[in-house]
Amino acid sequence: MIEERFAGGVDMAKEKEQPEQDPISEEELIELVLEAQAEALEKQRLERLDRLEGKQIKRKRQPPFARFIAWLIAIMLTFSTFAIFFEIFSIPAVEFLKKSTSLSFQSNIQTYKKSVVQISTHESKGTGFSISDDGLIVTNAHVIEDALSLTVYFPEDGIYEAEVIESYPEIDIAFLQVEGTDLPTLDLAKNYEFTFREAVYFIGNPLFFSGIANEGQILGTKSLSDWEEDVYMMDAPVYKGNSGSPVIDMSGYVIGVVFATLDDKEHGNVGLFIPIELVNEKLKNIK
Repeated sequence: MIEERFAGGVDMAKEKEQPEQDPISEEELIELVLEAQAEALEKQRLERLDRLEGKQIKRKRQPPFARFIAWLIAIMLTFSTFAIFFEIFSIPAVEFLKKSTSLSFQSNIQTYKKSVVQISTHESKGTGFSISDDGLIVTNAHVIEDALSLTVYFPEDGIYEAEVIESYPEIDIAFLQVEGTDLPTLDLAKNYEFTFREAVYFIGNPLFFSGIANEGQILGTKSLSDWEEDVYMMDAPVYKGNSGSPVIDMSGYVIGVVFATLDDKEHGNVGLFIPIELVNEKLKNIK
């Protein structure tokens, strides 16, 4: 089995060759979105020119409320254009955006998101989450590997400079510290008892997005060639940038930390996460 990881994100760990039709890449996704956006904006520009040239309407300043309504309609039309575009092309990476939007209306997800941070280095970004109100952060070791500087962004509490307290590459876990008070936190489970197809949440910063919530189902354990401990597999849309995302059970406890993806012979492409027991064990060295 060949496993590949790199700072700030997740790559594919492969056990078999890719199928003939690979899923759309991150770059292709962004290119398609930008092309669609450009086409939509150009179409709107030409339509406005046609109306102005055909009717020769004298322009006058609209009242604030009228301008607000006009902008609102324009935004709705733009989103409608992209919704049709995404449905036509069935881009897999867009599905997690739709799901995240739906989940984000839930009060529990809104609360969890406050504690999930974006970790930025001089050349990449990843995910982490706060476990103490004075700024102790959990993430992956590969997210902060060789970082010259580290910043941590809380959705509601802003940007903090961070330092690495401990790093454990053998289980891909690292602990960071920021100087803060009364910061939001997530609760760690003491342990996790496996239940096949158990539903879980995970929140992170995949691709070029931030604060994306999604769902997954736990499939079982997996032995890796370069690890002493087993990790867990889940059927979930994990992408580059999800490294360090907390896996949260339906009771609101963190049961693991996302660190990679794997092309599994039985289950296909799955997300991998580090069991919470390993995190708790290393946390004893800090407290």
